[in-house]
Amino acid sequence: MEYSPEFKKNFATAYLAEEYERLLKEAADALDAAGTDTDLKVMAEEETVRLRSRQTAILAEIEQILSKEKEEVAKPVSVVMELRAGAGGDEAGIFAHDLKEMYQKYAQQRGWKARSIDDLTLEIAGKDAYDALRYETGVHRVQRVPLTEKSGRIHTSTASIAVLPIRAKSKMDINPSDIEMEFSRSGGAGGQNVNKVETAVRLIHKPTGIDVRSSSERSQLANREKAMQILVAKLEFLHEEEEAKKHAAERKAQIGTADRSEKIRTYNYLQDRVTDHRLKESWHNLPKILAGDIDEIIQALNLASAA
Repeated sequence: MEYSPEFKKNFATAYLAEEYERLLKEAADALDAAGTDTDLKVMAEEETVRLRSRQTAILAEIEQILSKEKEEVAKPVSVVMELRAGAGGDEAGIFAHDLKEMYQKYAQQRGWKARSIDDLTLEIAGKDAYDALRYETGVHRVQRVPLTEKSGRIHTSTASIAVLPIRAKSKMDINPSDIEMEFSRSGGAGGQNVNKVETAVRLIHKPTGIDVRSSSERSQLANREKAMQILVAKLEFLHEEEEAKKHAAERKAQIGTADRSEKIRTYNYLQDRVTDHRLKESWHNLPKILAGDIDEIIQALNLASAA
């Protein structure tokens, strides 16, 4: 690694950069002071070797700091779970909301912060939240008798989930001219501002048709920033999903392929059982699981992905 004056602009490496430059000047001054005196010149050269060794160590320290900073930037600061009702009519919508509530309760148990960005969009912020929830992407299926079903017939409904990591800084650049923006009034309970001011923001990415809505923030600006974060995450997710499909045949397991169309889990009410089809493993006590007790499933998925 070579020294760069840019290191002085970074608060984390500025003091090391200044020390590097001080040692550089000290070595040059020692050689100048020696002049043509042979003994002094030998001493100055020995001192220069010592100073260069210290400079090498400083550069290694700077490299370590910058590498850690890159890792922190790349690491998700939160995760957005976007749920969609699938096949099954109204029952699919009810199931999607059940899943959203399950993840909210799981987040609470883990000490994470969970909040609704929109009706079926949930943001969860907490240490390792993305690592824990990333394998929830896919189609979730429920088999149960709906409350409105008088004949007792079992219905099968589905909901799909996309788990989107929100990073402090994204590598993806979006052309502002590719984005269409719409404003509307935020719904739900709140102050006078809720019904009178158009604070909710909807962004449409014209090249892909992807749209994002944020209505949870108090101001239009904050909703626009949140919607942009989610839009970038969705575009990254789309890219990863396409890449995963290209290489799916080369993978030994389907865990973590970011494929939203893959059926990953069934919640069977009559048998009081949840089955993860990737693991070919089941868990019982469905009410407890839907109350957020999904840690065993999460851990099993993470162990399988690491194998």
